[in-house]
Amino acid sequence: MTLEIEGPPLTRGAVVHRTAQEKRDDRRAAARRTEAALHVLLVTLVWLVSVPFLLGWALLGPERSPGTLLFAALLTVVLPFSGAVIATRNGLYFTGGAYAMLTLAMVLPAISMVRAG
Repeated sequence: MTLEIEGPPLTRGAVVHRTAQEKRDDRRAAARRTEAALHVLLVTLVWLVSVPFLLGWALLGPERSPGTLLFAALLTVVLPFSGAVIATRNGLYFTGGAYAMLTLAMVLPAISMVRAG
């Protein structure tokens, strides 16, 4: 009894055919990653607009309100973290890691905002 496989060996130019299901899965994964990237972009834009607006309102508005500063500090940390979660759950690991580092970097400004109020 031999363990050799009958038939010609696979050559370097052997063609591998993908099934229709594999092609659909690849298209769905690409669409999911694109949608996740757009969601992360939306979270980033909301973060970049809302935090400076709230800080300006709290510091330069008609009356200083510590609640607005506290809310700005909360958004400073929560929005990058939610971007990291969205990216990581959808397979964008490098982007998720970058947003996790951004979240850690935003802890100190958030603490200074709370102390300023």
